[in-house]
Amino acid sequence: MRKSIKEVRQKFHLKTGEPHSHAGALFKEFILGGQDGLVNVLGVILGIAIATNSTRLVLIAGLAAAFAESFSMAAVAFTSAKAEEDYYNGQKEKELFEIENLPQVETREIEDIFYKKGFRGKILNDIIKHVTSNKKIWLNIMMTDELGLSNAFINPTKSAIVVGLAAIIGSIIPLFTFFFLPIGAAIIWSIIISAIALFITGAIEAKINAAGWIKKGFQLMIIGMAAALIGFAVGKFLGVSV
Repeated sequence: MRKSIKEVRQKFHLKTGEPHSHAGALFKEFILGGQDGLVNVLGVILGIAIATNSTRLVLIAGLAAAFAESFSMAAVAFTSAKAEEDYYNGQKEKELFEIENLPQVETREIEDIFYKKGFRGKILNDIIKHVTSNKKIWLNIMMTDELGLSNAFINPTKSAIVVGLAAIIGSIIPLFTFFFLPIGAAIIWSIIISAIALFITGAIEAKINAAGWIKKGFQLMIIGMAAALIGFAVGKFLGVSV
């Protein structure tokens, strides 16, 4: 029976204090921040470029949009991650209070959880006894299996830094060509480079999520180019073309 309990511990992660790597989540945050920065700034600078035919105005507007976008996205990332952390901690305190003050109710909930997983008889009783003998394990099971919450959330400060930095990098990509080329050529190369960057970003995101990288690459590229087309159309309507 000890072997069975050990297998249950391994299968349903009954260990406490197990470290979690946030590298994958932070990388996803970086990708999302970068693609949002690129798409938003690309739409802005194409609109300005078509409307004004001025490299100076494009750079001013693009840089302003880049820094405003990065700060805004960093702030949103921080508040979102902080809200998730605060909610988790609030629910954790509530569950701990119930474990300490309503142990019979919480024990029945543990029984229901593992009953639904298919355990019966003596092994079910052994699991209940094992779980309820350790408050850390008990609390962990209640948080994950009853509430569906995980403590593998990202540190709010790290999230803000990663997203803000990614947004700046993504925003510079469509702007880069305007520092070195005449505005007509800069527009064309900005679109080409941005399309390639979006395709690569979509492909990397697909690899992380074990999805089809070609489909995801083209999907993100099309979405980005649609945003650029909107900027182009607005600029064309309000100003003059190159």
